[in-house]
Amino acid sequence: MSKANYRDIARLAGVGTATVERVLNGRGGVRPGLVEKVIVAARSLEYPRTLPSTHRGLLRIEVLMVRPETTFYRRLSQAFERIAATLDPLVVVHRSFAEEMNPEEIARRIVSSDLSRAGLILAVPSNPVISAAIKKVDAQGLPIVHVVTRASERVGEFIGIDNYAAGRTAALYISRMARRPGPVAAICHPIYQVHRDRIRGFSDYFHENPGPSTFEWLGFGGDEERSSADRLWSALEMYPELAGLYNAGGANSALIEVLRRYSRGRDVFFVGHELTDYTRSALRDGIMDVVLDQAPEAQARRSLDVVLRRIGLTDIEPDLAPIRFITITKESLP
Repeated sequence: MSKANYRDIARLAGVGTATVERVLNGRGGVRPGLVEKVIVAARSLEYPRTLPSTHRGLLRIEVLMVRPETTFYRRLSQAFERIAATLDPLVVVHRSFAEEMNPEEIARRIVSSDLSRAGLILAVPSNPVISAAIKKVDAQGLPIVHVVTRASERVGEFIGIDNYAAGRTAALYISRMARRPGPVAAICHPIYQVHRDRIRGFSDYFHENPGPSTFEWLGFGGDEERSSADRLWSALEMYPELAGLYNAGGANSALIEVLRRYSRGRDVFFVGHELTDYTRSALRDGIMDVVLDQAPEAQARRSLDVVLRRIGLTDIEPDLAPIRFITITKESLP
């Protein structure tokens, strides 16, 4: 494949070759928005040249997330904020939230051209409308990174834990450490691929390692408190001798309260995700047994590293291996 030239860059950036020449030779006189388009296009085409050091226009990286009311996404947002404060002043990291169950709004925010962007980091669910929007901005040369979960299977790098392995790990703990033999239940949010991956790993482990505990029931709680609590009460009615519970998503606080109220709640070996005030307290008093924390701070750092590499502000190639999740028990709490 031949090396990219000014004409190739101009075509991808939607500008003239004269604009490309001025930007790449640092001659000035080009609006910041067009400068960013040329730089992004040049990097996308792997143009074999270091960008001029005289380029000092602001580079805006947009981070779009959902569910600001949850502890996990607050941790993720705060991590982006802290890391942004350590970056070169020319890099602006803008964080915003969209409605999780409104794919049209998320898609509109993805394709929005109100402000020039050098990169886009997404922590949003998958949906055909959202995937189409991602494909559109990718065709314009905008670097895209998915963090926590994938909103598109084909476009953009993914930064997150190995969710299949997390599900298998949860199953391992329950099958080996449950206080009694019996049925096992799980709860998840089906609109997220990562939750489906966790449940697949969970199910596969029990299938491959038959024993006294068996995976019998799956409920869809939608990461909502009331819905998740209702699903767990249903499971407990069907299986009064429930041996284990795996929550592959959010709403741990509601499940914790159900198990506190249930007469045999402390006999259920409970594995969930994310260390929060609720899960920390539940670990301490024995309602919860294992927390798998997916380190949102590490995911934020890695996703920004990927975008900075894509737009040419660093020559260091980021590690694209899955983020290591952290296993936390009562004994490992500070």
